[in-house]
Amino acid sequence: MSQISIPSRAPGEIPHDDTVVPFEVAALDVRGRTVRLGPMVDEILSRHAYPTAVSRLLGEAIVLTVLLGSSLKFEGRFILQTQTDGPVRMLVVDWRSPGKVRAYAQFDADAVAALTSPTDGDLLGRGHLAMTIDQGADMNRYQGLVALGGGTLEEAAHEYFLRSEQIPTRVRLAVAEEFSAAAGGAQRRWRAGGLMLQFLPKSQERQRVADLHPGDAPEGTAPHEVAEDDAWVEGQALVATVEDVELLDPALSTERLLFRLFHEHGVRVFRAVDVEAQCSCSRERVETILKSFPAEERAAMVENGRIGVTCEFCNTRYAFDPASVVGPEDAEG
Repeated sequence: MSQISIPSRAPGEIPHDDTVVPFEVAALDVRGRTVRLGPMVDEILSRHAYPTAVSRLLGEAIVLTVLLGSSLKFEGRFILQTQTDGPVRMLVVDWRSPGKVRAYAQFDADAVAALTSPTDGDLLGRGHLAMTIDQGADMNRYQGLVALGGGTLEEAAHEYFLRSEQIPTRVRLAVAEEFSAAAGGAQRRWRAGGLMLQFLPKSQERQRVADLHPGDAPEGTAPHEVAEDDAWVEGQALVATVEDVELLDPALSTERLLFRLFHEHGVRVFRAVDVEAQCSCSRERVETILKSFPAEERAAMVENGRIGVTCEFCNTRYAFDPASVVGPEDAEG
């Protein structure tokens, strides 16, 4: 039986921002995705003028959401949300197929300002990270939860895949501001990048992972251990060499980065997926929501003769004449 020949070529040298590139290294039985975000992540973060530390943390959450949401094989939503007791009490990132993203953060400004060079753990504190897959109105939602105990979002992602999916996974996230010369002074733009690698061998024997600790085992019980596959050990080692600057460099193409990492084994790249910042709010949708409130609640919203509503995701403000958002019950009365 003749084999299908996969064409080979040199890695593309032209960088493309706001894309997800799936890839495969068959020799190591690993698959993954790389993300590089420029104008898209800058638009989301710049709309809010968050403190730098909050923007960087939300940027990491956006990258993680894009890495995971872009794996959906159907039209749907992937929602990442944290709820914690730290200065940044909530992060929400909403991915809608085929590549529309919105996000926001809730935080205590004074508590954030009191921190010096805070880590993810300092900002988040303790709580949980929820990942929700919404396949539409006629389908059940799936939600996975993982505890946040003062670590990073990368560590939380590793724990999620260990406990929920039992797929050996490594994630790298990077976010930073890029400074460039411009008329009137330096110009600042946010950039972000990420890489996810998963071990997906065909052999069931090689898919084995250690059992999770049951929590109620007698004292002294030895934990179940399974030696890591040599191919996965090598894959993790290669990912560990990736530096933040490589994930963020606007002059380094995704294909060139992947070639640097896996050229000894050969890496296959697939069609890139474009992503964009896009909120789903609109004046019409906000008006419909306001009309659903009881008259007394709408009356309490009036300030200076107007009802004002600000979208938490995109920070767009809508102002309404109270008389224009009269509900059905008002007309009946």
